Amino acid sequence: MTAAPNPAPAGRADALRNREIVLRTATRVLAEEGLGVSLGRIAQRAGVGAGTVYRHFPSKDVLVEAVLARHVEGLVTAADRWAARAAPGEALFGFLLEVIEKSAGRRHFCDVLTADRSWPRAVLATAAQRFGKALERLLRDAKQAGAVRADVRADDLSALILGGAALRSAHRDLARGTRLVRLMLDGLRPAAVTKGDNFRDSATPPGHETTGPRYCAECGTQLHVRATGRPARYCGPTCRQRAHRRRLVH
Repeated sequence: MTAAPNPAPAGRADALRNREIVLRTATRVLAEEGLGVSLGRIAQRAGVGAGTVYRHFPSKDVLVEAVLARHVEGLVTAADRWAARAAPGEALFGFLLEVIEKSAGRRHFCDVLTADRSWPRAVLATAAQRFGKALERLLRDAKQAGAVRADVRADDLSALILGGAALRSAHRDLARGTRLVRLMLDGLRPAAVTKGDNFRDSATPPGHETTGPRYCAECGTQLHVRATGRPARYCGPTCRQRAHRRRLVH
């Protein structure tokens, strides 16, 4: 009979649990109160002693790096998820919208990544490299599918993410801010987007009597215009369910 693997010692399990609590709390507190918040304040919000925080993160820089790396790794996971479940064009645009939405609520993270020249450090550098490769893979697949302009580069997308997050955060109306981000991303498409009927939520195309958006309201994928019936708002059930969940959250 093969012996069952020994469970992790109680002390080890407690340490891992405390580290997770500190990381989750730090992510929330840094986003809410900014990078000037102290480790003591984070410990207080986490409900642990200051010694517990210092044991896992000897300095605030180490903690901030861990929080940023975790955020970036979450984006890498999102990129893999989009690549596995969607067509190349939908995967790229859906991923960009998701990254912008998540980054808009974490402006302080963007600030430290772009303003502090001492970043990234070793842990964050590894996460950033993985993010860059995931972004390049989505872009390459979208180009091969003809869903994005051939002259778009990965660093262009990184700049658009930062700009989109700022735009999304600056607009008082959440829905209109998101719509403006989508209009901005439309510039990545190979077809001309200067004419009004190429934009989402635009007027009815000539010869069509049904009004409504021509792009998926969730991921930005171009919709097939139907001659009859109610115009579609989403490209499929996945985006429809995602939009429904978003409405429930807000």
